[in-house]
Amino acid sequence: MFSLPSARTLLAACRPSTWSSSYGPALNSPSLVFARGRHQLAPRSVKFLKRHKGVLPIPVGGSTKGTTLTFGEWGIRVKGNGMRITAKQLKSADEALKRKLKPIKGAKVYMRVFPDIPVCIKGNETRMGKGKGSFEFWATRVAPGRVIFELGGAPIREELAREALRLACDKLPTLMEFIDRKAPPRLGNLLITPEIPVDANAPQVVAP
Repeated sequence: MFSLPSARTLLAACRPSTWSSSYGPALNSPSLVFARGRHQLAPRSVKFLKRHKGVLPIPVGGSTKGTTLTFGEWGIRVKGNGMRITAKQLKSADEALKRKLKPIKGAKVYMRVFPDIPVCIKGNETRMGKGKGSFEFWATRVAPGRVIFELGGAPIREELAREALRLACDKLPTLMEFIDRKAPPRLGNLLITPEIPVDANAPQVVAP
């Protein structure tokens, strides 16, 4: 027979959890609560742990937001096709940049994207049905022309910035290009260059 304290402890262990979430019943299950380490790139909390696969964003409306530098003096952006970049790949590129810029005092690395999309995978040779696969990793979708990393915070030579960003590009799964403050915005595979104003007083040359 169990003693009285032992029986109460056993019943408390078998009783379902009463933890509640501000997001409603979606996160009330203890199985949807995950721990995030300080070294990991992951959102603090999500409303639903599983999401649809989705599609890569394509700028069909003509928007060039996120294709130019905002915080730093040098950066890289996607030149090839859009891609789904995982949190591990972003973390590896970020560590490579910080390792290369460590001797420069005050240098900063700005990450313009964040992995907030949960990716779920089912095992190989699994029969159809029986729900969605289990959570595997975090990822983000990037469109062509999207800026991924920027370097700033301190004066950095162009040669050093190119070498540091080249090391970061080796960690990423798509083709990148090196840009600076003077780089024009990109709309997909098209560079948007400003139009040159035409002088109305300039003589017009007529072809024979």
